[in-house]
Amino acid sequence: MQNIPEALTHPFGPVVGPDSEILILGSFPSVKSREEGFYYGHPRNRFWKIMTALAKDKGIAVPEAELTIPEKKRLILDLGLALWDVCASCVVTGSSDSSIRSAVPNDIPSLISSAPIRAIITNGKTADALYKKLILRKTGITPICLPSTSPANAAWTLEQLTEEWRTAIYRV
Repeated sequence: MQNIPEALTHPFGPVVGPDSEILILGSFPSVKSREEGFYYGHPRNRFWKIMTALAKDKGIAVPEAELTIPEKKRLILDLGLALWDVCASCVVTGSSDSSIRSAVPNDIPSLISSAPIRAIITNGKTADALYKKLILRKTGITPICLPSTSPANAAWTLEQLTEEWRTAIYRV
């Protein structure tokens, strides 16, 4: 495990389309996500299992095998979602959200103006705090903070997380 703080720049861009109405924001990609080259790359992160459940709710066909990056992008867009992280760059130790320092935000206001985004969901407390500190006053959109899908959030089962995310997304 990497225990040395590193100054890093976000390695990949947002997923957004002309029908994206809800923007889901994480904090910054984990080590595994940076290695994979896409969001929520840790095999124990529950994000993609939750998105797959939402797709099945809506009758969207989803492969039974592990999703490829193009399939993950298509899934987000088919659900009318957008996906990005709050931080464009930061100093971080490994994958620890609590270690994030010197955060520089992504240009979320421009992303919002490029799509019909009407709600923002933050994936966990760190993403929520960073968004409120760095971006909220620029967008005026108060985020809905949902429990983190990270494996570090072991207090929540997959079933509990899925229900919480499902309820919030369908309510928007």
